[in-house]
Amino acid sequence: MAKKTGKTPPARERGGFKASRHGKASASGPKGAQKRAAEEREAKGQQHAADESSRFLRGGAISPAPITGRESVADLIDGAFLAYNAARLREACHLFTRKMLEADVTVGMTLTGALTPAGLGMAALIPLIESGYVDWIISTGANLYHDTHFGLGLAMHRGNPQESDVVLREEGIVRIYDVFFDYDVLLSTDAFFRQIITSPEFQRPMSSAEFHYLCGKYVRERENRLGIGKKSLIGAAYDCGVPIYTSSPGDSSIGMNVAALALDGNKCVIDPNQDVNETASIVLEAKRGGGRSGIFICGGGSPKNFALQTEPQIQEVLGIDEKGHDYFLQITDARPDTGGLSGATPAEAVSWGKIDPERLPDAVVCYIDATVALPLITSYAHARHKPRPLKRLYDHRERMMQRLISEYRRLK
Repeated sequence: MAKKTGKTPPARERGGFKASRHGKASASGPKGAQKRAAEEREAKGQQHAADESSRFLRGGAISPAPITGRESVADLIDGAFLAYNAARLREACHLFTRKMLEADVTVGMTLTGALTPAGLGMAALIPLIESGYVDWIISTGANLYHDTHFGLGLAMHRGNPQESDVVLREEGIVRIYDVFFDYDVLLSTDAFFRQIITSPEFQRPMSSAEFHYLCGKYVRERENRLGIGKKSLIGAAYDCGVPIYTSSPGDSSIGMNVAALALDGNKCVIDPNQDVNETASIVLEAKRGGGRSGIFICGGGSPKNFALQTEPQIQEVLGIDEKGHDYFLQITDARPDTGGLSGATPAEAVSWGKIDPERLPDAVVCYIDATVALPLITSYAHARHKPRPLKRLYDHRERMMQRLISEYRRLK
């Protein structure tokens, strides 16, 4: 039997339990003593005072004002998006607006999923481009193809996704979930691309940025002729000198039409080698002279990888000293545990050299549908940050490539 000393054991020893290292109430502490202390405090009418010296309690207290309907979008996000994926969306808004939009940051954006058919080209992407918030883009070809419908004055409509697809086919209606449009919209857009691609300026190998720049010129001309205003993302990118790349040129109706014309001897070729090197040169240019690079990823897929692989291209393949992108913002519904690139986290990207490990605190993944998040982030950015001067990176492609070539050759 243990010798009695007459002393009360310290809190961390009573009852065989461990208290927290601060001696405060804890789930690892003595349950009976903590229960009695709480009951005594309640009986005396004493208010519990949280141990706010803890580093885990330094976040703002959750105490939002009632929502009245008079709030702006930005005020609603700051005041009521306090937890779970809403909090991640607030963090995304803060990262984009407070850090990624600083003057020395070059912002690349990637687009996957059917965003332009849902009208997000007009609602969000064109305003982001025109305000100087997005400096270069990598998109699926499908987003650019469907974007062109609007620039040609062709209509897409809201529909009921429960309709019979057999009936829709018989009626000549195509659907992208709940976006409906006439089959002739596809035929008319195909005819437009085939017509412009046969023009002399397309008769050569080129990067997808050059290809889309030329297409954007013709789309803007059609918009002007129709008097419909700015409806097309590629038209706005042409106006603002924002280069648009596609990571898989043949994987869309645009690429299909290019391939069909090749059967007739057309010389237009979209060269992926130029795309790989041009996108790497944009990132290298952003990082030299004290600048920074930020990537805003909508969705995931091939455009996500194409944007992030710029750093392994610079470091691993070309052998140029670099550390990775500075800012990483992704909106996605993909899980990381399936091993797919769409769900891969920024921490995983560090191991590839894609993300600067010192900048991981400046990485946000928001698990939410991009059709919900993108309009909110766009509105927040416009409310909280003034427009930036356009970088017009398209106009500087040759100079940026010369820097990349010069640094690469110096190492050989």
